[in-house]
Amino acid sequence: MTDTGTPAAAGPDVPPLRRLRYFHGQMLGARDFQREQAYHLEKARLRMRGLLGYGVVCGLFVEPVPPDDDCPPGGGYPADDGNPADDGHAADGGHAGEAGGRTAEADGSAPAGESGAEAEHARRRARVRLTSGLAVDCEGNEVVVRGGCVIDLWKALPRHERDTDTVWVGVRYAERPVEATRAVYDDGCADTSDCEFGWTEECYRVCVTGCEPPVDERCDTCCSRCEHKVLWLARIDRVDWHEPVRRDRIHMNVRRPFGRHVPTVITGINWIHGHTYTVDEAKALLGTQNEDAGLVVRFSGDVRTDCLRPGVVELQVIEGGSGRNASTWYMGGTFAEPDDGCGEFTRGFRYRQTTRETLQDGDRVMITVRAAFVLDRCRRPVDGTHVGGRVPTIDARADAPGARGGCDLPPSGVGPWTSGTGAGGDVFESWFFVKER
Repeated sequence: MTDTGTPAAAGPDVPPLRRLRYFHGQMLGARDFQREQAYHLEKARLRMRGLLGYGVVCGLFVEPVPPDDDCPPGGGYPADDGNPADDGHAADGGHAGEAGGRTAEADGSAPAGESGAEAEHARRRARVRLTSGLAVDCEGNEVVVRGGCVIDLWKALPRHERDTDTVWVGVRYAERPVEATRAVYDDGCADTSDCEFGWTEECYRVCVTGCEPPVDERCDTCCSRCEHKVLWLARIDRVDWHEPVRRDRIHMNVRRPFGRHVPTVITGINWIHGHTYTVDEAKALLGTQNEDAGLVVRFSGDVRTDCLRPGVVELQVIEGGSGRNASTWYMGGTFAEPDDGCGEFTRGFRYRQTTRETLQDGDRVMITVRAAFVLDRCRRPVDGTHVGGRVPTIDARADAPGARGGCDLPPSGVGPWTSGTGAGGDVFESWFFVKER
């Protein structure tokens, strides 16, 4: 008989954990203390990534630099802007890079012979500000950004990627030796008594790329190491190198929230929650007479198609109107998409009405998606709680002006809204009203 159960998990990918054993009369050297320090660091990282996970904890917002601030006095950079080094790959957090080898145009000044207007147009002004914050990378290292920094996107990009207008901005953990000191005793193996750095400072590096970063597809962070250690914070679309970056082109929903896994959520629907449609509009939306129409739901990741069964989605009509009301009945429906041959996973579904019951003035149509019965690629339930009724429409232009009131951003400060509270499962509920005309 074939075993179809869950395969046994591989052992944790960690080095042997050996700690120093002290005894009377033991002779200890620098290597012994270094190994003991490495032991405690590895234990702390193991607990962090194994028990808690990784991702952005707080802050680390990517914001546009206001036009008034993109030209500091003297035409250079502010002293604490963290502008990247000339290699174009990364910048030491909180410290200016070296200026050697830069051209006049890259530094923001005009090439010789250009007029003032031409120089102003040639000066590259696409810069963003990274705010302070805290994150944990996939190895369990804490990435602390103090005070933030300003990033020149053109200089930070590798030279061979500068033909793109879409860039990704991220940070990664780094270390550097500091506080040089001279040893009291010479090393017996050394020729001279050179200075050594006495401390290691934990810092960060800013990374900018024009190639879409890979996605961490691991279902758990415990037993396997990650391959990509950069925490990506934002995607910036349609970058004009000679103009300040616009806020509406910075998309921070690419970042990973802190945790052991990222839950699959509902990211869009094709109706406006709480809106009032006419009878004809409701028929067109529900696909009453059109097999190509119906209610559409989009997910942030893949979900299993075999979970989309009868009963997962229900349409309930609560009768209204000026006369007797509050009677309720269920509207028949079926999944029009995905069809039977679409594959094992899908990113959404379309559900349409299959009966000919008619809606009347004052009716309310309740839409229920039992998200706890819909499993994602990692066999975890979709996090479906419709928080505040804020899940946006798939076509953002279809949102009724002022329909959602305030709270444009979720508590994390990174939009747009999605379903979910982090607990997983639950029921996605929404509704709309019907009027005669």
